Amino acid sequence: MKCPFCGSFDGQVLDSRPIEHTSAIRRRRQCNQCKKRYTTYEKPEDITLMVIKSDSRREPFDRKKLWAAISRACVKRPVSTETIEKMVSEVETEISDYIMEVPSSVIGQKTLQKLLDIDTVAYIRFASVYNKFADMNDFMTELKKLKKEHDKNKTKKNKEKN
Repeated sequence: MKCPFCGSFDGQVLDSRPIEHTSAIRRRRQCNQCKKRYTTYEKPEDITLMVIKSDSRREPFDRKKLWAAISRACVKRPVSTETIEKMVSEVETEISDYIMEVPSSVIGQKTLQKLLDIDTVAYIRFASVYNKFADMNDFMTELKKLKKEHDKNKTKKNKEKN
């Protein structure tokens, strides 16, 4: 750290402490050359996670956009705002493992899985937009896949009970 008084790079940290309600750290320093003390503040650099869209465009991850998409899928469904917020937070946490960039398909798949666990109608609504359903056949294919999965899980649960 360069001393603001004499310009020397020879100094030491006397005290460090976090600043409440922020991720910044306050450091009290002393220059070994001129012996003057000064304070510095350090905070982590925000790195914006970029989403790689299906057409190779890149845009910053927007939590509000994900929240709005899930909310639209859950309109007039018994899904609380708290549940939607929890889903968004979970997806956001799961994609934070990606460094710098995450494919939109990963976000979509994680969101679909969360919706499937919460509400199948909201899942179908989201899937119809996400997977760009073109006609009734696309809906039917997805519904058959869901029914097959549902029946498989039901059979599995029945076997566990017995």
